[in-house]
Amino acid sequence: MVGERSLSDPAPAAALGESRARVLELLRTAAQPLGVQDIAEQTGLHPNTARFHLDGLVEDGYAQRDTEDRDQPGRPRTVYQAVPGDAAAGLRSYRLLAEILTTLVAENVPRPEQLAREAGHAWGGYLTERPAPYERLNPPAATRRLVGILSEIGFAPQAQARDDQSPGDADGVRIELRHCPFREVAEHHRNVVCSLHLGLMQGALDVMRAPLQADRLDPFVEPSLCMAHLSPSNRNHGEDTQAPASEADPDAIGGT
Repeated sequence: MVGERSLSDPAPAAALGESRARVLELLRTAAQPLGVQDIAEQTGLHPNTARFHLDGLVEDGYAQRDTEDRDQPGRPRTVYQAVPGDAAAGLRSYRLLAEILTTLVAENVPRPEQLAREAGHAWGGYLTERPAPYERLNPPAATRRLVGILSEIGFAPQAQARDDQSPGDADGVRIELRHCPFREVAEHHRNVVCSLHLGLMQGALDVMRAPLQADRLDPFVEPSLCMAHLSPSNRNHGEDTQAPASEADPDAIGGT
């Protein structure tokens, strides 16, 4: 213990979200190791999201990653299989690692909010399924996709129309984030963690070519509630017109 704070994480089993637990169950019941596409097809997850959960299970000690043995030409697949239950035992300290790395960014980078938002933007795009060419998403469809991504990560999001919009902004959306999966770190480093979360939403909307933009994120407006604010964008469906994260409003992360 350091003061009142533990240097190790709680038992990993308590931290598994619904989607990750479902992926683990598939690995445990499979007759042979499974690849990312196998998991994506059986769960309905985007392949990048499936890989995100598989890699998380490997990091937590629940699964192992191997290269598939094959006699056919071509690049062998990366496959995953569950490890025996007792092999996952032992303390993990990813929260401590997150604290160390977040502090490193916060204290040594000239504009940590910008860097965090750029990283979130990149990961938001990575975890998002790109629409088909010329596919047009309306605001409700884009909102549903974004809520789905946030739900898979563990934010327990709920979307509703914004109550502060003008009559001409009928497509404004407010997303309530009822659970922060990085809360313990975010409470001490909001400028980094919350900027990363805002960038993640901006990156996802960019890849969707959505007619919405994430304007700001208000962290901890209540002890277990953060609020993301979306508004209509003038995005041209043929190209991304939203300013990159490095040019976004530095005050987009609000206070309590």
